[in-house]
Amino acid sequence: MGQKVNPIGFRLAVSKDWHSKWYAPRGEYAAMLHSDLMVRKYLKSKLQFAAVARIVIERAWNSVRVTLYSARPGLVIGRKGSEIERMTATVSEMCGGKQVKIDIVEIKQPETDAQLVAEGVAMQLERRISFRRAMKRALQTAMDFGADGIRIRCAGRLGGADIARAEWYKEGKVPLQTLRVPIDYGFAEASTMYGIIGVKCWVNRNPDSEKARSSRPGGGDRERRGGGDRRPGSDRRPYGGGGAGGGQPRAEGEG
Repeated sequence: MGQKVNPIGFRLAVSKDWHSKWYAPRGEYAAMLHSDLMVRKYLKSKLQFAAVARIVIERAWNSVRVTLYSARPGLVIGRKGSEIERMTATVSEMCGGKQVKIDIVEIKQPETDAQLVAEGVAMQLERRISFRRAMKRALQTAMDFGADGIRIRCAGRLGGADIARAEWYKEGKVPLQTLRVPIDYGFAEASTMYGIIGVKCWVNRNPDSEKARSSRPGGGDRERRGGGDRRPGSDRRPYGGGGAGGGQPRAEGEG
């Protein structure tokens, strides 16, 4: 059987950070953990159209800081800040009356964020768009916006089939076992009339490869094309003679 590990937990303290940052004394860990789960569930359902990629919760002695990473911060704030005030009051009740501060961080490129890509594909599946079209469109968009590689996997009753199966598409480089490569991972579920379809997405957003591509000299074009010596008057054979058809032409009568 395949042994699988969570891509985020595998990279913790290497290229990923925890989404909950606090320390609980003995006997309080379970209560604080369930409080975090309630806060995340509430914010995700409240901001399902605000493109929230991740929620980071930090706790101090008597205060809680919630950081929302969203591609549409205007929907989170609301008109004159009314939405964020309402959410602050509700989250404070969930945390036992502690002082709550909600920060919003805008995601500049949602097309290359793995969680938002997975949620976008899941939303298209719920609208009964072909899963192949949705996956290929997401692949092409991410590569156009500078991703080094992307892989998307859908599993379930694809297209309403009687037997569930999994299909995936990949483009570019997605080295899952190279920890120094910043692989972004996202997961979403599409609730269709045939059942739930799971969508997983891995995006390689390696800034080092972008720098290497921009600083690469432009003298290697001939090597990539595989061309040889094409000067006027040359033999027009890039490689040396020998073998069939190579070398000097044979004289007449040679066997």
